[in-house]
Amino acid sequence: QKASCTEPAMALSLQVCAQLCRRPCYCPWVPPRCPRGSPLVLDGCGCCKICARRLGEPCDFLHVCDQSQGLVCDYSTAPTGTGATCNFEDSEEGCEVNGRVYKDGEVFQPSCKLQCRCLDGGFTCVPLCQEDVRLPTPDCPHPRRVEVPGKCCPEWICEAQEQHLLRAAGTVSPLLPYPCQEWGTEWSACSVTCGVGFSTRVSNQNPYCRLETQRRLCMARPCPALPAASPLVS
Repeated sequence: QKASCTEPAMALSLQVCAQLCRRPCYCPWVPPRCPRGSPLVLDGCGCCKICARRLGEPCDFLHVCDQSQGLVCDYSTAPTGTGATCNFEDSEEGCEVNGRVYKDGEVFQPSCKLQCRCLDGGFTCVPLCQEDVRLPTPDCPHPRRVEVPGKCCPEWICEAQEQHLLRAAGTVSPLLPYPCQEWGTEWSACSVTCGVGFSTRVSNQNPYCRLETQRRLCMARPCPALPAASPLVS
């Protein structure tokens, strides 16, 4: 197969083209496996199939950029010693996400749960699904977040547990028609630094399985004895 030089981003002389391109072409039997978003294209000699270079990747006369994404081999940084890289033809900055190139300022959704914006070569994203927290309640003692078929964001459901036992009593409370899953915060610090005070917490460990503020007596340390009062002088 006879090689033919294609016109690169920068004009090259016929002598350079002849030095880089071998005639006839000798290409591997098996084409290379390209990363996601990088198509198979002909090299700069129009000879062998190679993986197109993506945004920000090094390029030269042989290793061409992905023209389908509007990329060209930018030689503006070559004199500084960094070499040429693939960039947009109009020198506009962009970003690459999952093999696709987005222009600066473009808003896109890589998934139904995220909305992103390309900005200055990078991108920022905000979630589209609410990250709320649901506590156990009497009508829904076992809330659980699950993926619903056909819907993007997960939803809360009430999961029934037929044989859930209370840790304290060891049996299901006879006052409730459903098992109660215990939940509570840690006890707070004592309300006073010495002597008897109160410590509080929020818990549903009660016969009705309702969230309530509970208190108990506490004492960090005994208070020091007060000095004896001096007798009154008449």
